[in-house]
Amino acid sequence: MLEGLHGGTDALGVPAHDFSTNRNAFGPCPAAVAALQAAHVAQYPDPLYTGLRERLAAFHAVEERRIVIGGSSSELIHRITQYAARNGASAVTLPRRHYGDYAHAAQVWGLALQRRDSAEAGMGHGDLHWFCEPSSPLGQLDTVSASAGRGLHVLDCAYRPLWLEGEAPQRNLDGLWQLWTPNKALGMTGVRAAYAIAPLHATDEALCALHALAPSWVVGAHGVAMLDAWTTDEVQQWLALGLQSLRIWKRQQLALCEQLGWAVEPGHQANYFVARPSLDEEALVQRLACLRTQGIKLRDCASFGLPGHVRLGVLPPASQAALEQAWSALP
Repeated sequence: MLEGLHGGTDALGVPAHDFSTNRNAFGPCPAAVAALQAAHVAQYPDPLYTGLRERLAAFHAVEERRIVIGGSSSELIHRITQYAARNGASAVTLPRRHYGDYAHAAQVWGLALQRRDSAEAGMGHGDLHWFCEPSSPLGQLDTVSASAGRGLHVLDCAYRPLWLEGEAPQRNLDGLWQLWTPNKALGMTGVRAAYAIAPLHATDEALCALHALAPSWVVGAHGVAMLDAWTTDEVQQWLALGLQSLRIWKRQQLALCEQLGWAVEPGHQANYFVARPSLDEEALVQRLACLRTQGIKLRDCASFGLPGHVRLGVLPPASQAALEQAWSALP
């Protein structure tokens, strides 16, 4: 059985100080929450999401036909992989470190996995190519390209709205599939909804096939309300304000890591980063378990191929103080 490993809520419930996910700790966004509270829950949403797709298309200045609504980025990852497999794909290329659902979906459909260790290694011989920028778990730049290799090229933009180190690099996205997941930037990961933007020259046949692979009403009324809110000036202004706080909190959290003797992996661009405490792997696992019983959760990076490392989402000073106190008190 294939099981996904994720941060966040687990069998112990919601962590009081959850460093293990990458949601925007400045949220949840008040205007988006208000939109959810006003959602018409007694009625099905429009099964074609006509108005929502119009607003998302206008927000990104693309044709409405290019917008594909999804239940979440994970749902779209699985749907795009299914589409690739049904069209003859035999292999998938992945960043060296990556979100687990890319590989999970490929394994479900029997596709071979090829890792891109560097730009110099080329695109390999895959038919579906996943990129993520800022990457997960390291938050770094990726070797984004739509020109090398055949097949579908998909850029996961999950954390692009949470870019904290200067401005996100300008990319020509016309040749790529783009995945957008606003619930992370809105601090509302409990609400599931996302969308993809097809490449400029995607065929109507391909778009119809992607739509046909989704179940009816793949997003409910609350997801529609959240995505609608995402396109408003009020929500974008709130996000811009929140980024200012996140940059301050990130500097403070990096200083805490240095104080604790943790080595931070370089190149991080977003509201999370990876660090290595000065412990062996077994001792780290034990410490993380102890922290979890105290309501503090960090993401063990062993599943990313980085044993002995943890990923930390940026949290406010009160949570950082709780981590400092709990870590220092452990034997």
